[in-house]
Amino acid sequence: MITRRSLLVAAVMVIAMMPFLGEARADDFPQGTIKFVVPFPAGASTDVVMRAIASKLKVSLGNTFIVENKPGAGGVIATDYVVKAAPDGTTLLASPSSLASNPTLFKSMPFDTLKDLQPVSLVFRTPLVLLVDPHLPVKSLSELIALLKKKPGQLKYAHGGPGSAINLAGVLLQSMTDTKMTGIPYRGTPLGLNDLIGGHVDLMFADIGGAIGQIEAGRARPIAVTSTERVSVLPNVPTMIEAGLPDFEAVGWTLICAPTGTPRPVVDKLAAAIDGAVAEPDVKKLLVRIGMLPTKSASPEGLKSFLASEIVRWGKLIERAGVAKSL
Repeated sequence: MITRRSLLVAAVMVIAMMPFLGEARADDFPQGTIKFVVPFPAGASTDVVMRAIASKLKVSLGNTFIVENKPGAGGVIATDYVVKAAPDGTTLLASPSSLASNPTLFKSMPFDTLKDLQPVSLVFRTPLVLLVDPHLPVKSLSELIALLKKKPGQLKYAHGGPGSAINLAGVLLQSMTDTKMTGIPYRGTPLGLNDLIGGHVDLMFADIGGAIGQIEAGRARPIAVTSTERVSVLPNVPTMIEAGLPDFEAVGWTLICAPTGTPRPVVDKLAAAIDGAVAEPDVKKLLVRIGMLPTKSASPEGLKSFLASEIVRWGKLIERAGVAKSL
């Protein structure tokens, strides 16, 4: 017979077991296929790195990890997809720094960046390189600026859409030099780079990994890099600061995020596994080879603060560059 006493004892036992039940869920995770949603086309540098990380996670976590490409709208499409996914750790966003610029750039979005996403791991930072068509009669930043002033609005620059790091770098260049270019949006670096080497656009900022092959082949001329220090794979290319633009810095990053509500044990397990994958010698070597900067991640709370500060930083950059909320 079920008595009040037996029900009370059962309830106490369930409460006492709750911490262990939580541990069991963490131990059981992950189950099934886990996907990284990348807001770039296949072949872009972020896509390449995330596939390398996914292969490591298959070994360390024993699961199938896949990369799903959802380019467009400055990452909003991919972010919205992840935000609406089940908060169980099986759908993750590998987001570029447009995640931080979009709240200032867009009039409205179908999600709240800080409220609807839980950062998991900051995997790397991405300096950019300013490239020109080799047929363009410029070999330095000062010569490029002079040509831009001579032909206001006539030179075309490729970018990855409003809010992308390569777009904002171009906008910042115009703002700091009082010049005007015509922006041509593409779905990622590879497509823009194809038109650069094809002579359809004159210049662009690009992630180094996506452009290094064309640079080495002489089909794209590097003018400067956007980090405050030179990049090891392009040791003879000056920084924008060295080339004559003090305070010019435009370095992107890639942050892994899960939907808000993902259990903390799941977030911690994913973070540890991802950080371990990034620390693997061959993955670090890949990052360096394609011009990225491996970085030390932080706790979920630290990453949340980082994202909030980046929203402020990129927002100030957008305002400084005179980009209004027009999307």
